[in-house]
Amino acid sequence: MTQSYMVVGGTSGIGAAVVEQLLAAEAEVVQTSRHPERAAGHARLRTLAWDAGAAFPIDGVPEVLSGLVYCPGSIRLKPFARLKESELVEDFEVNLLGAVRAVQGCLPALQRAESASLVLFSTVAVQTGMPYHASVASAKGAVEGLARALAAELAPRIRVNVVAPTVTDTPLAARLLNSEEKRRLAAERHPLRRIGQPEEIARTVLWLLREAPLVTGQVIACDGGLSRLRLL
Repeated sequence: MTQSYMVVGGTSGIGAAVVEQLLAAEAEVVQTSRHPERAAGHARLRTLAWDAGAAFPIDGVPEVLSGLVYCPGSIRLKPFARLKESELVEDFEVNLLGAVRAVQGCLPALQRAESASLVLFSTVAVQTGMPYHASVASAKGAVEGLARALAAELAPRIRVNVVAPTVTDTPLAARLLNSEEKRRLAAERHPLRRIGQPEEIARTVLWLLREAPLVTGQVIACDGGLSRLRLL
């Protein structure tokens, strides 16, 4: 039986890589984003228009969903003293409240599946304090708390996990990686001496969606060792 998945924010970066890998695995995918027209055409791909600040388009959700991936995020790097309350609110809107709307909109379809998986996104900056990350780390920390609560509440039928990447070569991180020197310095901060690639993070997402029946309530670090290792 073909499985159906909803990928929110699937037209670029990690989300697009998730969509591509799900389609390669013979799944049916509904891709939801602000710019659905950017999605590549495919017989098993359907697109919906949605902005994270609006009501979720529940009419476009399949009757049964095997999984939901919420990819939208932000990278606001700014000294704490200069952060505006409106900027904090914007980051919570995209990262946390958008995820809440998507999960609530898809929950009935997830509950109709024999088993289902929900994957949210955090950042290495939640577990590892980093300067200028106060806004995004706060918002993504809330996402991690949401995921653990949902993992407990929705067990055993629905597994809920979080992927926490380091800086990844996506359009969202473009200004952090827009020169060879920036890319070199970013790579050297990691014990593995490299930054993330979208397809690598997507493979972790697919594992959580389809191949990890005993994994729930976890934050999976895809960060080149940055959050746990210190090299002498």
